[in-house]
Amino acid sequence: MNPQILSSKYHVRRLEERDIPDIYALCIKNPLYYEYCPPVVTPEGIKSDMEELPPNTAPSQKYYLGFYEQQKLIAVLDLIDGYPTKENAFIGFFMIDTSIQKQGIGSQMIEEVCDVLTKEGFGSIRLVWVKGNPQAEHFWKKNGFQVLKETSSNAADSVMLAERKLK
Repeated sequence: MNPQILSSKYHVRRLEERDIPDIYALCIKNPLYYEYCPPVVTPEGIKSDMEELPPNTAPSQKYYLGFYEQQKLIAVLDLIDGYPTKENAFIGFFMIDTSIQKQGIGSQMIEEVCDVLTKEGFGSIRLVWVKGNPQAEHFWKKNGFQVLKETSSNAADSVMLAERKLK
């Protein structure tokens, strides 16, 4: 999949190791996320996240993406193509620059990603958020994700697995 098709408004591209300082600068401004999902962000942690894969997936399925407005990184999206089944996509991480939060921009990005994935033939998108994180729960529910179950992950003892149907 060509990442640029995920947005008509922003330049979208795969992030690389050379982008870690910009990713770090974006993430460090969001301490609430790391309260619920420790440890606090580090450049080494970002590098690890860029390479981390769910079970039974290949590196070609992972899209660690940056959304740019002009030359500024304004959002990061970790998208797994075909996980947990080939009909699903999985959002491993999504963070938008705090300076543009609460303006509907993140929701517009997710809506456009959902539209593209629908056209690409995906049936649903899944993700998890840490149980008790009010910011994450509000954002994902507002964007049409419904809780499937409470479970655990490598991020936390208790997370909410949620899904948005696309078809």
